[in-house]
Amino acid sequence: MDMPTVADAAHSIRTGQESAEDLTRRSLDAVAAAETDLNAFVHVDAEGALAAARTVDAAVRAGRHDDLGPLAGVPFGVKDLDDCAGMPTTRGSRWFANGAPKTRDSIHVARLRAAGAIPIGKTATPEFGAWAYTASPLLGVTRNPWDLSRTPGGSSGGSSAAVSAGLVPFCTASDGGGSIRTPAAFTGLVGLRASYGRIATFGESHLAQNSVTGCVTTTVADTALLLDVMAGPDPRDRTCLPAPTSRYVDALDSLDLSGLRVAWSSDLGFAVVDAEVAAISEAAARELVSATGAVLVDRPVVLDDYTLTYAFVEGVDKFVGVERSLWETRLDELDPLSAPGWEYLSHNTLPEAAAVESARRELVGDLAAVFDDVDLVLTPMASIPPFAAEGPMPTDIGGVEVHAGMSVVLGFLASLVNLPAISVPAGLTIGGLPVGLQVIGPRFREDLVLAAVARYESARPWPRLCPRRGSLT
Repeated sequence: MDMPTVADAAHSIRTGQESAEDLTRRSLDAVAAAETDLNAFVHVDAEGALAAARTVDAAVRAGRHDDLGPLAGVPFGVKDLDDCAGMPTTRGSRWFANGAPKTRDSIHVARLRAAGAIPIGKTATPEFGAWAYTASPLLGVTRNPWDLSRTPGGSSGGSSAAVSAGLVPFCTASDGGGSIRTPAAFTGLVGLRASYGRIATFGESHLAQNSVTGCVTTTVADTALLLDVMAGPDPRDRTCLPAPTSRYVDALDSLDLSGLRVAWSSDLGFAVVDAEVAAISEAAARELVSATGAVLVDRPVVLDDYTLTYAFVEGVDKFVGVERSLWETRLDELDPLSAPGWEYLSHNTLPEAAAVESARRELVGDLAAVFDDVDLVLTPMASIPPFAAEGPMPTDIGGVEVHAGMSVVLGFLASLVNLPAISVPAGLTIGGLPVGLQVIGPRFREDLVLAAVARYESARPWPRLCPRRGSLT
């Protein structure tokens, strides 16, 4: 039996068509069966999950529907950068491999749990969420259910592999430069990066203001439903946004898209993009334009390569909350690809940081000018199809030598300028690998982004789960 959508699972449990315990057991069994092939989950709490499921079922049997939240009984996975009470958080690093279980949830995890969802375990991430593939000396290599030799993306690769393979209806994810959207693109899922501050956080630094939390799902409606649960302010987050004034689920059908103006860019004026990926993405972009009744505006989007700006911004929060002795004396315990970054960034100065901020402000201004003329910007999500599961990030695209970040550079933009952006399935390569279409919206307009891709999904539905998952589960 296929793993249901989040909405369908919640409805079935609330109405007694399926028990929360049965669905949770199905999910746990699927995780166990796929463990060797995928390495999606790195910690499982079966006892805690089943106990929570039985509590939901007891409320259903007693008719206490007022006690049931909108996600009651829905199992999910928690990315191993997020805290989940009773489970460890390793951040994919040997520095934190032996840490005690956390005593409280991250804010968005707490909200999901309060809505009735049931965390069953932690999903794999590369060390500190640093890469666009999911592999680390501590947690091993996580693989893509569409092709086990390929990566499910990063840094939310454990989450995207689990959802695409039908192990759980959804997983939490986070995105500092595409780490929700790239895994979604590589595994045929929906991945929304909300505006920074839309979902409150604590325990994370707010200096760079680029990393956000969220989820990966199989449908746009599920993504909107989960955003409705997770969004909102919290007094512990000085950067959070006010509560939304309406539900995102309602916007999917009700938002008026007449007069929508859309710009398409295959490369943002500088990126090197695989020709097949660009063609698939452009075809999907044109279908979105048709499905929404939008106007495709001939508005070039030409930017300079902002990779170095992103690399420094991403590093601003690196040292917050990490004991100095770790990065001064224990770099040898890190992924060999990670260690040099800690050494290099530890010597950066405030004037260097100010120069990066100036470059970021210029980029914000450049993109603001684009959104004076259009309402949505569409691009490929990644520059290439899923690459080798073990990494590293490729430095050759179509015979052109590039820097390692080029394969996912299109995802950095929304993070740097703080715009909502989503990846939705665009199609498959000749080799059968998923390609994602990125839709970037104006500041704070998650409703517009979600409504547009919902119309696209309705006109051009995609396979909700990886068709090859049967051999895994």
